[in-house]
Amino acid sequence: MLDLVRRTEPGPFRPRTIDLGRYLGIHRDGVLVAMAGERLRPPGWTEISAVCTDPAYRGQGLATRLVRAVAAGIRDRGDTPFLHTSAANTTAIRLYESLGFTLRRNLMFRLLRTPDRLAVR
Repeated sequence: MLDLVRRTEPGPFRPRTIDLGRYLGIHRDGVLVAMAGERLRPPGWTEISAVCTDPAYRGQGLATRLVRAVAAGIRDRGDTPFLHTSAANTTAIRLYESLGFTLRRNLMFRLLRTPDRLAVR
């Protein structure tokens, strides 16, 4: 999974992200080439996360199959699926809209870092 994330850069995904929810994947010749899963779970909602497909396998409907399957599992539990992407990721936005997702809100994120504890004396 981490290798696929390195190849596709779907967004924040750390080694323990897989502990946050269920992930589905598609393999070709023993190699993981596409995946999608769950991450955040605010009450009544579940985030679809890490939707990614190896560039060599794009255009085959793999992400569509995975997002539909993950969303169905979320709905079966009684939650509402949601996801997010960068506004610049127009390919993902087209996919998600074709699956019935709609834009709910534009958000601006800022990354702030705390000073290095060793540097503060």
